[in-house]
Amino acid sequence: MLPRAEETWTIFEAAHLLNRAGFGGSPSQIKAFHALGRVKAVDSLIAPTEPMDAFPLPAWSTADQAIAEMKARREQFRDTRKSMSGLSPEEAEQKRREAFQAIQQVNRQHALEGQAWWFRRMLKTEAPLREKMTLFWHDHFATSIQKVKQPVLMMLQNELFRQSAFGSFKDLTQAILMDPAMMLYLDTQSSKKGMPNENFAREVMELFTLGEGCYTEQDVREAARAFTGYTLNPATGKVVHFARQWDPTDKTIFGKTGPFDGEDVINLIFEKKEAARFMAKKLWEFFVYENPSESALDALADSFQKAGFQTGPLLREIFLSKEFYAEASIRSQIKSPIQYLVALLKQLEISDPPTGFPINAEQQLGQVLFMPPNVAGWDWGQAWINTNTLLTRYNLAGFLTKGAGEMDNKMGGEQMKTPGMAPGPMRMGRGWQGPDYEKIAPRPLRENPSDLVESLMFRFFQSPLPDKARGSFVEYATSKKGVVFTNKETAELCHLMLSTPYYQLT
Repeated sequence: MLPRAEETWTIFEAAHLLNRAGFGGSPSQIKAFHALGRVKAVDSLIAPTEPMDAFPLPAWSTADQAIAEMKARREQFRDTRKSMSGLSPEEAEQKRREAFQAIQQVNRQHALEGQAWWFRRMLKTEAPLREKMTLFWHDHFATSIQKVKQPVLMMLQNELFRQSAFGSFKDLTQAILMDPAMMLYLDTQSSKKGMPNENFAREVMELFTLGEGCYTEQDVREAARAFTGYTLNPATGKVVHFARQWDPTDKTIFGKTGPFDGEDVINLIFEKKEAARFMAKKLWEFFVYENPSESALDALADSFQKAGFQTGPLLREIFLSKEFYAEASIRSQIKSPIQYLVALLKQLEISDPPTGFPINAEQQLGQVLFMPPNVAGWDWGQAWINTNTLLTRYNLAGFLTKGAGEMDNKMGGEQMKTPGMAPGPMRMGRGWQGPDYEKIAPRPLRENPSDLVESLMFRFFQSPLPDKARGSFVEYATSKKGVVFTNKETAELCHLMLSTPYYQLT
């Protein structure tokens, strides 16, 4: 096992854990988390008491609704075809177009509702690591609403990821084989005996379980034959295996021969030591830093395999390790857009962001929930930051800290730019008044600019900054302090702090 951190810990270490294993928190939340002690704090993350159904799903996103929706679509298409009888080709085409557009409109609305539901859950949950792992699995087993087109299937997959947050990586991979959204995304339903589709076979090895160099092209071709016969049953909304469309002949995969099906292939994959090493490294890099040492990776992979690929025990070992709290780890990651937005709202103690703000901000920053760019998921780290996205982060922070006012013209009328989403302008909360600065920066604190800066620095950065940066904040606060340090001036000081490179790190 990895060397463990000491039992005692600092409040800065508590903040670091809450940032990485969740989405950060307000100063009061950090202090309460710190009071638990290191071990109990970690255990509270991995075994949360918040019920899985604490946030009721939209009515349209249940399994029963998925079946009803598929049935309704079949009936709608039948009715449309019947209504075309006797129409000219032009009129028939118009009918088809109108029926398709009606379905698209409902799907767009449901997609927006689903994205808002998940963002709200991440913001308000008392089980932050569960949501962070749901996001991790969504990026790892990436599927997009743009191709799947059925929001209900994306929501059902999202629930699968949440239920599997701390469970078996192997079991989740088997479940992904039978997941309707993944099936539609990688075209598995078109893979039949004599016409195997290699998409899933390749991605399950390269991107999901082993990584490049751990399989051959022959393994992919043979596995593709094993993955034939899986299809989505519209009557039940579930993936089934049709034996008549499956290739039952022998396949040789990783040097073993037999009449394998898809489940057999995944079992063979997890017999390889590379599967444990692959996921141990990916989880370490997601939560700690890139390129762990070989000795650390060996220890993690060994623990992971001995735990039957259960992610909960592996995460516990990571979060209790000495290295997780090392200087190389703290404030070494660039915040992803979702991390940036949820953490910012938590730190400003905004529990209900302005209407339209989350989805608009996600689009502008380049990480829209349920819409990863491809099967490899999002690019992380430095890919999140360029001149445009950095300026956008500063503008979004200005919108939240200063209220709508002067920001309305800049941010309020942004057009929805993401393909497949609702067209037209989405106002980001016109009339938004900003945070409660009487709570964030009580009046007595404003009497001393140095004390005010110290308080806000802990709120936003959770660690000391270079003297030069701190000095510039104190100088700014001192210059703004008149007879009364108003909320407007407090907002400007907050915006200044948030518009720095330091704030982009976690």
